[in-house]
Amino acid sequence: QVQLVESGGGLVQAGDSLRLSCAASGRTFSRYYLGWFRQAPGKEREFVATIHWSGSMESYADSVKGRFTISRDNAKNTVYLQMNSLKPEDTAVYYCGADLTSRTVAAQEYWGQGTQVTVSS
Repeated sequence: QVQLVESGGGLVQAGDSLRLSCAASGRTFSRYYLGWFRQAPGKEREFVATIHWSGSMESYADSVKGRFTISRDNAKNTVYLQMNSLKPEDTAVYYCGADLTSRTVAAQEYWGQGTQVTVSS
């Protein structure tokens, strides 16, 4: 059973920081891109950031470049999203996803259950 379990969300003020975690289990993810996606109320789910499990390439949405950092700890089978300088527009449910070749929402093979991030102004 493949599982991606997110944690670390919460309620913060604008300018604060949060670190999200995605614990992966149930299979080997060495060939996979692990990524973060988010969905705000009334909006479609969108790409935030991805990192390859065995590589070094990182990708970010323009809206979070310079503020968010994706990283991984292979020994812990965990991917992180460090979010700094949070803005109210970052408010969303954040999901962890995994796919072999694509960072698009539609292509993700596995999804976590999501963790809520709320940023107040």
